[in-house]
Amino acid sequence: MSDLVIVESPAKAKTIQKYLGPGYEVIASMGHVRDLPKSKMGVDKEHDFEPQYTDMKGKEDVIKELKKRAKKCDKVYLATDPDREGEAISWHIAQMLKLDMNANNRVAFNEITKTGVKNGMNNPHKIDVDLVNAQQARRILDRLVGYELSPFLWKKVKRGLSAGRVQSVAVRLVVDRENEIRAFVPKEYWSIDAKFTAPGSRKIIDAALVAVDGKKLEIPGQAEADGLLARLEGAEYTVASVKKRVTKKQPAPPFITSTLQQEASRKLGFTAKRTMKAAQELYEGIDVEGVGAVGLITYMRTDSLRISEEARAAAAEYIGVVYGKDYLPAEPRYFKSKNNAQDAHEAIRPSTPELTPARVKSSLSNDQFKLYKLIWERFIASQMANALLDTVSADIEANGCTFRASGYSVKFDGFMVLYVESTDNEESSKKMLPELKVEDKMKLKSITGNQHFTQPPPRYTEASLIKALEENGIGRPSTYAPTITTITARRYVEHEGKSLKPTNLGEVITELMKEHFKKIVDAKFTAGMENDLDEVEHGNKNWVSTLHEFYDDFSKTLKKAEEAMEGKRVKVPDEETDIVCEQCGRNMVIKYSKYGKFLACPGFPECRNTKKIVTEAEGSCPRCGKKMLLKKSKKGRSFYGCEGYPDCTFMTWNVPSNEVCPNCGKHLFIKGGKSGKLVCENEGCGYERELKK
Repeated sequence: MSDLVIVESPAKAKTIQKYLGPGYEVIASMGHVRDLPKSKMGVDKEHDFEPQYTDMKGKEDVIKELKKRAKKCDKVYLATDPDREGEAISWHIAQMLKLDMNANNRVAFNEITKTGVKNGMNNPHKIDVDLVNAQQARRILDRLVGYELSPFLWKKVKRGLSAGRVQSVAVRLVVDRENEIRAFVPKEYWSIDAKFTAPGSRKIIDAALVAVDGKKLEIPGQAEADGLLARLEGAEYTVASVKKRVTKKQPAPPFITSTLQQEASRKLGFTAKRTMKAAQELYEGIDVEGVGAVGLITYMRTDSLRISEEARAAAAEYIGVVYGKDYLPAEPRYFKSKNNAQDAHEAIRPSTPELTPARVKSSLSNDQFKLYKLIWERFIASQMANALLDTVSADIEANGCTFRASGYSVKFDGFMVLYVESTDNEESSKKMLPELKVEDKMKLKSITGNQHFTQPPPRYTEASLIKALEENGIGRPSTYAPTITTITARRYVEHEGKSLKPTNLGEVITELMKEHFKKIVDAKFTAGMENDLDEVEHGNKNWVSTLHEFYDDFSKTLKKAEEAMEGKRVKVPDEETDIVCEQCGRNMVIKYSKYGKFLACPGFPECRNTKKIVTEAEGSCPRCGKKMLLKKSKKGRSFYGCEGYPDCTFMTWNVPSNEVCPNCGKHLFIKGGKSGKLVCENEGCGYERELKK
């Protein structure tokens, strides 16, 4: 007889089986096995929201196998993921297998390594009913909102719509930002910028006018700028002050879920969904060449910055050996988590720091490697010494006008030798100034007045939206990626490059919700609900009373909205284009099908003309000379094909350019991105050259 260990995924099962060895049998539940029914509400509102769970369709064989294996085993251990969802899965399995609910049969693995699995198995505990109740409360809340609010939207807007606590607030954030951008009125301002050289140096120094007669400068228009330029005509420029100092730059902390998703978006261009998929695979286990199956990172749904002393020591040993003792901080580095962090798990880090990205690269997919490298470098850098920067600021004066030039150089690179955090608005790096002394006479090379206009706030990207959700206390680590996936899948929000833009549908729904369901789309109210769920998890609040507090008010609001909207219906305006319908002369509009966007005549049903939406690319086809079109593969990957398809079947993954081949005169293509090269795809030519930096 052996002991049965139930996990969620086959990959995790394979890795854990390796560490447990004989005497244990590890099997996967393939996620949830029970849930609320899809065909009906499944919640008894008249009897304290009693949930009516059913076995999930498609899981019959899995459930049968779990019951069969459990009967043959001495003991069953429940080793699902260490969070609310995982706890609920274990609870459902325990009920389904008729296990003793007071038995110490729940084990949790923060990392899928030999040490992590051993620690988990040595410390079994009871199923945490508070965690289960927090998950039940969230699930039932979402069911109540979805099953009662969605039909309202179907009747008043159109069928197939959905609403939810977190997704509705996320859409509102995107819509509100779009309204800010539309309402923004640019304000003109000017700057005076100069270029100098210092005595004995040919290096150009950039400086900007910052003060006049000792007062901070504002230049509202060209007249004022021209006046200042006239005042400076023929002036002598002298260095009035030089300030030098050494500044310390600290490393960023190791990742939590939200910062991992943000940095993967900025540095790798990953969506939140793509990031979490790769992270899940790294956590569950990879068959590493020469090592075997091992979980490469700790649990990836966390809001804690805590790390184990064992991992801290392993990082310090690696840093000392590879970079030397100068790269270790004087004291071990600790990071403080936010006040509302649940702190159930460590920060996201490599489970075995000595497994460097280079060591495991051959065993990983491209996405897995990129993400592991990001996590590994961020963690190791977080345990390294501060960087030291030599900063210089020089004031240059002429006729009562003060110009300022600043720059820095790296005195000691510290953690920057390995990793530097990205930001949403990257600033251009400052140049280091040549040696300057007070009373040096500077040579003016040029001086210009430059017109500027204030800019509206930028649209959200996935990274900045996740940051906003986190800062507002909306959702938790496990919800960020699914929320963004949902609002784009429902076509409330769409990607425009890296930016998120609300659709007409998203704006109509948001305005309707703001008018009739203010609390549902109110960030503070939603954050308060998240805090209530946290209190349920900590055993400080009853989950049924939490549901009553929400639903009793929500049901009244829904009734009022239905009365106010009696006999009314909201129309979603079509997005009009400048493409004219060749059959009837109307401007065509954008419509959606399950395959994506297409063009349709607004005169339907009289005119049924439709067209594909075509995006033209630069350059031309090297075979037939026709236009190149941007297309999408079945997996959503961009490629370029000839306009003449199917007569001309030329296609390429490389990006067309306007540059022409000096050998054959055909347009060149960019291969390998910004750091790649230009290649000629005309058969038999073979011309290629590096891209100009």
